[in-house]
Amino acid sequence: MENLVNIFVKSIFVENMVFAYFLGMCSYLAVSKTVKTSVGLGLAVVFVLVITVPIDYLIENYLLAEGALVWLSPELADVDLGFLRFILFIAVIASMVQLVEMIVEKVSPTLYANLGIFLPLIAVNCAILGGSLFMAEREYANIAEATTYGFGSGIGWFLAIVGIAAIREKIKYSNVPAPLKGLGITFIITGLMGLAFMGFMGIEL
Repeated sequence: MENLVNIFVKSIFVENMVFAYFLGMCSYLAVSKTVKTSVGLGLAVVFVLVITVPIDYLIENYLLAEGALVWLSPELADVDLGFLRFILFIAVIASMVQLVEMIVEKVSPTLYANLGIFLPLIAVNCAILGGSLFMAEREYANIAEATTYGFGSGIGWFLAIVGIAAIREKIKYSNVPAPLKGLGITFIITGLMGLAFMGFMGIEL
């Protein structure tokens, strides 16, 4: 249990997808104009990561990794299908994003309209694929650890986009120099938030 908590906290603060790896920046910058749309997209990203990371964990450990097919036959112990990793991971992500898109359109048509093209573009959000690839690279011991990592990564991305959206709503009323208005000041604030999150690296987990 302690290990799961460590993975969860670390994936949110120490290895934040946005502030540590700068993954998913296109959606992060484009949709973070209002808190409402940011919350919607953030929750969608959390949902997709929670579903896709454990599915990709099973695919990695029972299909793709070297020796993963030994459960089918001892003769397949030397088979390595790792070259299919990107294709299968992206296929799983695209399927889950399609499911999320259908749910959001049915439950909240207004949010669906506000998110626009960026909802289906979750399928090519590098933070989603990054979650699955980091999971495979770190070789988590079981599906519980992989799921915890996926959930924590999603929460980290959610906090990042909601945080920047809240700040952007406030700075609309601030006296920002003309050359820095819009994306300019957003990049500066993102850098400062990244520096702040680097402080969490001192936590011993």
